[in-house]
Amino acid sequence: MSSTQTYAPSREDFAALLDESYGGHDALEGSVIKGTVVAIEKDVAIIDVGLKTEGRVPLKEFQGPGREGPLNVGDEVEVYLERIENALGEAVISREKARREESWVRLEKAFEAQDKVEGVIFNQVKGGFTVDLDGAVAFLPRSQVDIRPIRDVTPLMQVPQPFQILKMDRRRGNIVVSRRTVLEESRAEQRHEIVANLEEGQIIEGVVKNITDYGAFVDLGGIDGLLHVTDIAWRRVNHPSEVLSIGQTVKVKIIKINHETHRISLGMKQLLDDPWQGIDAKYPAGVRFHGRVTNITDYGAFVELEPGIEGLIHVSEMSWTKKNVHPGKIVATSQEVDVQVLEVDPVKRRISLGLKQTLANPWEAFAEKHPIGSTVEGEVKNKTEFGLFIGLEGEVDGMVHLSDLDWNRPGEQVIDEFKKGDTVSAKVLDVDIEKERISLGIKQLASDPFTAKPAEEGGSSDLKKGAIVTCEVIEVKDGGIDVKIAGTDLTAFIKRAELARDRADQRPDRFAVGEKVDARITQFDRRARKIAVSIKALEVAEEKEAIAQYGSADSGALLGDILGAALKAREAETPKKASKKKDEE
Repeated sequence: MSSTQTYAPSREDFAALLDESYGGHDALEGSVIKGTVVAIEKDVAIIDVGLKTEGRVPLKEFQGPGREGPLNVGDEVEVYLERIENALGEAVISREKARREESWVRLEKAFEAQDKVEGVIFNQVKGGFTVDLDGAVAFLPRSQVDIRPIRDVTPLMQVPQPFQILKMDRRRGNIVVSRRTVLEESRAEQRHEIVANLEEGQIIEGVVKNITDYGAFVDLGGIDGLLHVTDIAWRRVNHPSEVLSIGQTVKVKIIKINHETHRISLGMKQLLDDPWQGIDAKYPAGVRFHGRVTNITDYGAFVELEPGIEGLIHVSEMSWTKKNVHPGKIVATSQEVDVQVLEVDPVKRRISLGLKQTLANPWEAFAEKHPIGSTVEGEVKNKTEFGLFIGLEGEVDGMVHLSDLDWNRPGEQVIDEFKKGDTVSAKVLDVDIEKERISLGIKQLASDPFTAKPAEEGGSSDLKKGAIVTCEVIEVKDGGIDVKIAGTDLTAFIKRAELARDRADQRPDRFAVGEKVDARITQFDRRARKIAVSIKALEVAEEKEAIAQYGSADSGALLGDILGAALKAREAETPKKASKKKDEE
């Protein structure tokens, strides 16, 4: 038996050996280390990182836009050590993760310094695109791709270009970048340089880039200026497309430059002579001109007198009679019209025109044909709370006030007798041409019984206080009767106490509608237009007359006999009056 014995290490000895071999390298896991390419087999590179075993890295991790050139044996590279040894006894290493770690460190510094970074758009995802920032993947929102929305992003794919980091979160591995910010900054610098070389008043050529409702944007060689629709021509331009088209080269004048916002206002009409110079001498007030309607609004119509010169016909100056009609129902766009200049304001560049002034004034024509006091006929156009409106010839209206409807009855009562469309006659009371008003009266067609002079004053009226009149009962009421005085339009109310001398006969039901009765006028006030009649007063007066007549002939006669004789005389006189009235009728 040999004296030599084999040595079998214990478990503790094996652990010590492992610790001796790998213990110093444990700290390298999770970090970037350097290695050397020792071999290239098919699609992998075998890299020695100084450990007991080599690691394998796919060749595709060394390829791609902006990355190293072809990999050769002997090249020194940096890799990320994930584990020292896997189940196959190889080191687990990655070039991608090494590049990502390097990129994050570099990107964080760029983010803090707000520096631009270079990247490549390589894929499209929901809401935007993914960008390779040399190993780190960032998100590019669609709104941050360009200054203006673009439909096709293909030309931008796989092309190295600058980006601005908007947000970073290393813990979540999120990076958001913007290409638009870089373009805006570059554009701002370019605009600043261009604007610095421009001056107000300078004449420059540009190309129409875009047309809107309010104007056109003109490219001045890297910066846009706004040519407002009102600065395209001196004449009215409803839409810029009437004069301009996209791509057209135009000569413009720089009106204003805002160096803070880089906004430039342009003008084309400023290159031409101002037609408003000496406008007040060219278009004096009161003179008529011929023009063309260019635009119609709610408040009037614009008329072009010459290219670049327009005046406004206000709606109130369009027609003598059509007051509440839209201007579009009086004139039409492009219609040729004659107008009269009313006012010229060279400072505000305004001309006030009148259309109705070129036509005859219907109120003047009416006043000339129908002087005050003449009778006219017309149709009831409208009824209001203050009177009637009558349509007259010449498309004018006249008004009959409530107080001019009837001499005796209230207007509020009489107006109900008229209907819209009725043809009525009236007398012209007044014509105010300036205010365009015609006052008419219906009651004036008949004489006013209150203004007629009595016979003793040279007049024809028999109406006066104390006169005896015949009345017709028109209504019986509890408190008396309404009567109409024969031969007039006057009405009066006889109270119950005035119906008879004797109290027993003071009953309204003694009378019937249509019955004729005699009464005495007890009040006749022309100024207050009041009349009062009384049957009782007539009876008392007749009694006094009878006593005076019969009592003086026979002083011994009884009162009953005197009254009887007076009554017989009155009854004998009544048929004569009735016969006389019938003959008059």
